[in-house]
Amino acid sequence: MKFSRIHTLKEIATIIGCQFVGSDDFEVHGMNEIHVVAPGDIVFVDHPKYYDKALKSAATIILINKEVDCPIGKALLISDDPFRDFNTLTKYFRPFVAATASVSASAKIGDGTVIQPNCFIGNNVTIGKSCLLHANVIVYDNTIIGDNVIIHSGSILGADAFYYKKRPEGFDQLLSGGRVIIEDNVGIGALCTIDKGVTGDTTIGAGTKIDNQVHVGHDTIIGKKCLIAAQTGIAGCVIIEDEVTLWGQVGTTSGITIGAKAVVLGQTGVSKSIEGGKTYYGTPIDEAREKMKQFANLKKIPEILNKLK
Repeated sequence: MKFSRIHTLKEIATIIGCQFVGSDDFEVHGMNEIHVVAPGDIVFVDHPKYYDKALKSAATIILINKEVDCPIGKALLISDDPFRDFNTLTKYFRPFVAATASVSASAKIGDGTVIQPNCFIGNNVTIGKSCLLHANVIVYDNTIIGDNVIIHSGSILGADAFYYKKRPEGFDQLLSGGRVIIEDNVGIGALCTIDKGVTGDTTIGAGTKIDNQVHVGHDTIIGKKCLIAAQTGIAGCVIIEDEVTLWGQVGTTSGITIGAKAVVLGQTGVSKSIEGGKTYYGTPIDEAREKMKQFANLKKIPEILNKLK
């Protein structure tokens, strides 16, 4: 998430009430999660296991819960609770604004687009030309939808990320200040849920077609001309490259990459990154041909046991 203007390190420290290491006028351009940070961004870290990764990331401002040696060219924000203060910054720069109408006055809707009854279009939404949103589609604030997009009834674009920190009193939610971006010629079936990014964008590439009851987690990037069948669940921060096919009830873990033109057969659990151009099946996942050989060998076990007896 980029700020509307460049802020100084001192301004950011004042917002969250913390000490800082670096010059008062050190430039701060935005804030992001570690997998999408760029120079000028704030990243937060609150566990020693990840200190080194955060300090060596592309981010130039590290919100951290311990005073450590500051890398050259970077700055530190020293906080007793970086998770809390990251939320404070999200609320400050991307505050929730309650709706006053079913279709926000700030929404921009292109020529030829049809919005059926009982849809909700949030603040600062952009919808392109010749789209069709069927009844009861919900589009949260700041979502961007391209041209010639079809979204079927009951689908929700822009719900919060499923991201929590466990505390003694319960689970504390990391607030979502990101967006959903739907590119041109995308089809989204009924009852789908596409979560917005925590600070970045959840993106569905041009020409991709999504079946009914599919979930797409926060900050996931789906490439162009993919096919995703019903009841598939895609976790957060997944990269799905172009022309991938996921058949029904596929599930993925977070933070993996599925290579271009891969085909994942139904009910497969994608627990690791996989190369493109191959067909996969099973849990644990393997190339489909190899998995079928394994199943064939399993069937031989009773025969082998009888021979041993």
